[in-house]
Amino acid sequence: MKKEILEWIKTIVLSLVIALIITTFIKPTIVKNYSMIPTLDENNFLIVNRLLYKQGTPQRGDIIVFKSPLKTASGKDKLLIKRVIALPGEEIIITDGKVYINEEILEEPYLIDTYTEGNIDMVIPQGAIFTMGDNRMYSLDSRDNSLGLVHMEDIIGKAFLRLYPFNKIGFLK
Repeated sequence: MKKEILEWIKTIVLSLVIALIITTFIKPTIVKNYSMIPTLDENNFLIVNRLLYKQGTPQRGDIIVFKSPLKTASGKDKLLIKRVIALPGEEIIITDGKVYINEEILEEPYLIDTYTEGNIDMVIPQGAIFTMGDNRMYSLDSRDNSLGLVHMEDIIGKAFLRLYPFNKIGFLK
């Protein structure tokens, strides 16, 4: 009987340690809007790598989850999911519906509508990045003053795996 109780305790402790490790490294997230269509749809269930940016920095094209200055109905920080477009030290220009990074047009094969609304000319300061949704006409992103640039300390992590819907399970590009 003692041996069986000891085995149960070991199993429970091991399960708790594994659960703690998993929740430290990853965060499950559900997409709640249409700003990333066609890449992500509403109600997609994603896994976010929380540790990736503790050791490195975001790269252009990464899909990230971050705390925004916006609030939910319950008063919590609203988490958003967007694509990294411009990095610290880079100049971004949005004019005539096109996006330029350091005076070169940005190739964005993930977009359906390649027209990008806005008129921006800025150099991204250190410690911040410029993000946009893939559904540019319906995305609240760095082009809007209410959101602005994303500060590195507000980044939760990189979305890398879609688990739902089941017919679209796989790693995000």
